[in-house]
Amino acid sequence: MLDCAIGQGKLLSKEVRVVCGAWYPLVRFRCRAQPSRWVPVADWESGMSASLAAGIRSLGPHVKGVFILVADQPLLDRQALKAFGEAARCFPEQPAAANYGRRPGVPAYLPRWLWPEVLVLKGDRGAGRLLALVNATQLDIPGVHEDIDTPEDWQRVREAASRTGPQARQFPD
Repeated sequence: MLDCAIGQGKLLSKEVRVVCGAWYPLVRFRCRAQPSRWVPVADWESGMSASLAAGIRSLGPHVKGVFILVADQPLLDRQALKAFGEAARCFPEQPAAANYGRRPGVPAYLPRWLWPEVLVLKGDRGAGRLLALVNATQLDIPGVHEDIDTPEDWQRVREAASRTGPQARQFPD
C-alpha cells in the first residue's frame, strides 16, 4: 500500500516525503518505491497529530504548502488527484481537501499560513476539523471512502482493484 501511496504523492509533487513511526525500519526496508525523504516520527504513539507535525517540521522555509495523503486509500482516482494538485497550485493560499459529504478530509492541501494551527493539534486527530473551520475548498476525489482499516477492507479493496483497469497494476501479488 505504501508503494501505491508514494506513487499517488508523485502525482502531486516531485518531492514526496513519507512520515513513518511504528515499525519504521522494517517499513522502509520492505517498500519498493522510494520517497524523496523518510521522516521518522519518534512520538508516533501520540497519534496522527505527531505525524502531521513531523512532516511539516521537515519542510524548508520556502515551501508554500503541503499535500497530505495517507497510505490506506489505494483506490483514489488518479485523474481527480492530479486535478486536486493543479487546483492547489492555482490557489496556493487556499486550504483544500477531499469532500467527505459534509466534512473535509484527506487527501488535503495545507497552505503555510495554516501550519501553526496544525502544529498545535494533539492526539490521534488529523486536520479535518481545522480544515472545516477555515472553510477549505472541498473537492470530489473518487476512492476516498475505500480506505483499509481491517483485513476485510483489504480483501474488498484488492478485489475492486483487480476489476478497475490502471489501479489493478498498483497491487503486486
